[in-house]
Amino acid sequence: MKLEDQLLGLHHVTAMTSDAVKNYHFFTDILGMRLVKKTVNQDDIYTYHTYFADDIGTPGTTMTFFDFPNNPKGKKGTNTISRTSFRVPTDAALEYYEERFEQYKVKHEPITTEFGKKVLRFWDFDEQAYQLISDELNQGMKAGIPWKKGPVPEEFAIYGLGPVEISISYFADFKGSFEGIFGFNTIQQEGNRYLLEVGEGGNGAQIILVDNAASPQAEQGYGEVHHVAFRLADRKSLAVWQEVYTKLGLPNSGYVDRYYFESLYVRIGHILVELATDEPGFMGDEPYETLGESLSLAPFLENRRDYIESVIKPFDSSR
Repeated sequence: MKLEDQLLGLHHVTAMTSDAVKNYHFFTDILGMRLVKKTVNQDDIYTYHTYFADDIGTPGTTMTFFDFPNNPKGKKGTNTISRTSFRVPTDAALEYYEERFEQYKVKHEPITTEFGKKVLRFWDFDEQAYQLISDELNQGMKAGIPWKKGPVPEEFAIYGLGPVEISISYFADFKGSFEGIFGFNTIQQEGNRYLLEVGEGGNGAQIILVDNAASPQAEQGYGEVHHVAFRLADRKSLAVWQEVYTKLGLPNSGYVDRYYFESLYVRIGHILVELATDEPGFMGDEPYETLGESLSLAPFLENRRDYIESVIKPFDSSR
């Protein structure tokens, strides 16, 4: 495969929340990430799809959420994406957020070290698991731009996705798939935890695989992650990967236009993996100044706007 068609790093993580409004306030008011798009699930118009990112929605900085109606709470366990990481610039930023979490009564652990980098683990109101990871000793995939009008000082603010943790009971086979299919390399091990990276490497292009055959099977629902997406340069690269999947006999979604990026989905064991392009980005239908403030709809849904706005619970995301 040509270099320009290979995975570049993390693109986004999509999870599920019990409450889109509470989730919005948690991510903007406490974490200091910018809501760059407020839309609906293209396959379920009764479900919000919100995108939180850096100042401009740079690929590799985005955490997105669905609020599926009547969705049960997920169950923790194995064979799931078990934790999402966010990058901050320095160790001092972790100390800032530790104090902030105390102030806002966010459940968290003390700052610790994993794979040679400082991390701060925490949970939201749905018990969704996250961690902040310091870029102080980091090299590799470039981070984004902190939200300029956010509540967190720019020198401390979240500005990208960090390593995504995946717990797996059939560890050897799964690890072999990520190395053999996607080109990840295992670079460190601590006990039953393995650090893999792809592309430029570094915090923005890594996953943590956990060898976990002891825990019960996780169940999808709010408080759990839906899927992880990795970056590709463009649509041409998506076509290359669709051909790879076909040759390997892997059932896949085929090309999907998500309007803010273009996608291809495949399931590796229990884990849904999306490949997503860097372009066109989030400013095609909204200017920088008012990103995320209005309900954006994909073009094929625009003629149903009145109905969608009548059935989805509105919330004010103007700043």
